[in-house]
Amino acid sequence: MKKCGWLFLLLALACAKRETQVLKVGTDTTYPPMEYKNVQTGRIVGFDIDLMDSLAARIGYRVEYIEVPFDGIVAGLKTGKYDAIISSFTITPEREAEVDFTRPYMNAGQSIAVRTGEGKISSFADLKGKKIGAQLGTTGEKLAGSVPDAEVVSFDAISAAFIDLENGKLDAIINDRPVSARFVALKKTARLLDTTLTSENYGIALRKGDPRLEKFNTALAELETSGVLRALEEKWFR
Repeated sequence: MKKCGWLFLLLALACAKRETQVLKVGTDTTYPPMEYKNVQTGRIVGFDIDLMDSLAARIGYRVEYIEVPFDGIVAGLKTGKYDAIISSFTITPEREAEVDFTRPYMNAGQSIAVRTGEGKISSFADLKGKKIGAQLGTTGEKLAGSVPDAEVVSFDAISAAFIDLENGKLDAIINDRPVSARFVALKKTARLLDTTLTSENYGIALRKGDPRLEKFNTALAELETSGVLRALEEKWFR
């Protein structure tokens, strides 16, 4: 009986330890509907946040979010400021050289946003010589930089780019289509061109060699097959 009591206590302590494990996750909260701050509650919310919370719960963690500017997000991971990144983070060869990515969880190519009524820009080629907005450190900024004779204006928050577009300070914005679609739907002062310029995938980033990568991938696969990912898409994008 005494042995059983000690065994029960040890199991209880082990469970408590698992329940209180904290996973620190870096994110740039300027990118609705993926990750942003609810102005009324001050809470960090969004598709990525719901996804990370669901994934972490499956592998025995609770999440502590660390807000960080996007252009410094990899540096914070590498120096141990946090354990993972979820921030509409596109998987690229350059980033794969610095971090380990999970399996992709969303496809989000680059798109062009222009002012409503703008008729002179209908393709990527039409951006030549134009003033283009993009978020600092993103694949959209890199793509904008490839446009001949264009002036690229980089923003800490993509919302500021849409304000400048509305006010005529920009000719166009290059940004992830799901996020730009949200701004266009809310503002009504901009529209998206039909063509998606690239095919890109979001992934969660961990430090190189993190042994939890396999657990993350297993949990992501379970969230997909169980319909959780689809439900989150319906919640945040419909």
